[in-house]
Amino acid sequence: MKKDIHPNVRPVVFKDISSDFTILNLSAVETNDTITWEDGNEYPLVKVEISSASHPFFTGTQKMMDTEGRVDRFNKRYAAAAAKKSDEE
Repeated sequence: MKKDIHPNVRPVVFKDISSDFTILNLSAVETNDTITWEDGNEYPLVKVEISSASHPFFTGTQKMMDTEGRVDRFNKRYAAAAAKKSDEE
């Protein structure tokens, strides 16, 4: 492998600021902030706005859209126009 072309991969702490969830992972992201982790070592800190701890899909608070009602409204709205067009032909 060529030297000096690969990023510096190191342990980094990612902290979700909306839910106070933290995780230690490997990353090449650059940051100036640091945090002391549970093991007593100091690691670079990356603050994120959303993670699996706060995302609606993963927390089960995601709202389902009523797609069936939309399809029914579409068919009802354009069924009359389609019937009228077929009568003209």
